[in-house]
Amino acid sequence: MFTRDEALDMVERAGSAADLFGPVDPDPDRRKEAQRLYLKLAAVLHPDRVGPHDTRAHAASADLTRLHHEWLHAAPVDLRTDRATYRVAERHAVGSVANVYRTDGPHVVKVVRNPALNPLLHAEWDALRRLARFTDEHRWLRPYYPRLVDTSGDVARGSRAFTVLAPLVDGFVTLADVRRAFPRGLDGRDYAWMHRRLLRAVAGAHRIGLVHGAITADNVLIHPEQHGVVLAGWTFAVNAGERPLATDRTTAYPPEVHDGRPVTPATDVHMAHTLMRDLLADTETAQLRFARGCAQDDPARRPDAVDLLTEYDDLLDDLYGERTFRPFTLTRTGA
Repeated sequence: MFTRDEALDMVERAGSAADLFGPVDPDPDRRKEAQRLYLKLAAVLHPDRVGPHDTRAHAASADLTRLHHEWLHAAPVDLRTDRATYRVAERHAVGSVANVYRTDGPHVVKVVRNPALNPLLHAEWDALRRLARFTDEHRWLRPYYPRLVDTSGDVARGSRAFTVLAPLVDGFVTLADVRRAFPRGLDGRDYAWMHRRLLRAVAGAHRIGLVHGAITADNVLIHPEQHGVVLAGWTFAVNAGERPLATDRTTAYPPEVHDGRPVTPATDVHMAHTLMRDLLADTETAQLRFARGCAQDDPARRPDAVDLLTEYDDLLDDLYGERTFRPFTLTRTGA
């Protein structure tokens, strides 16, 4: 059962029926699943439960009924570009700006929830194209970034932009998933390979003047079996020295963002090491001390990501000696 606030958040964040119930699907089981979700939300938001004065819940209840009706009577969603048509399937992930859906083909589509945020997807297209050109020359960095396949291009006023990406679905999880699986924090030997690869991705972007601007647990994908890392979520990316196009209220930003100053590579360094501190177990004192040194309030006192590649390796050599492959799974809960 959902709480009132959870139900409100789900309904109010939904820009369309598909955002709440997933892509339209004639499969009877999928329609029963949507019906169950509707009934659970409706029960929580019903006027008899929230009382006569909860106008916010009353409005959400009406929106919920409308969205459910639209979902039941809508046709399957096809997203068209100049190059291809992509039929939207089940929802794969929810981000701060857009939702990611599987398709009936080998790709995923990222659809902005609010047309007012289309410029953020445009920023992501620019960033991914620049990274693709950069990795044509530095091919060893290519696995660290999402691969742009297609885009909606400019859309009509009020329409939502979308991005088509090569899938990072099978076997990949986010660091948010890792954090939930290890509530007491990670062993430093496990986080070491994740952070080394994240630093490479960040340093590569900085080489071409890009600041990611949203290095959070939801935007870092790992492949536990293959020890792969992909830095996703480039919708907030800007050139070094520019101010962010937008910020997300749920993200822990460094002081320069809160103060409205331009972001620099030091902004990413702060965020990456704030993430490091959030994921490591409290007993990992040496790595936590390293992270604190990289997340100082003054951007000028933070090391460059390129320099950190060597500094972090030196720390790992001192702590653990010769490197060996350490299998990693999410089966432990830390309980």
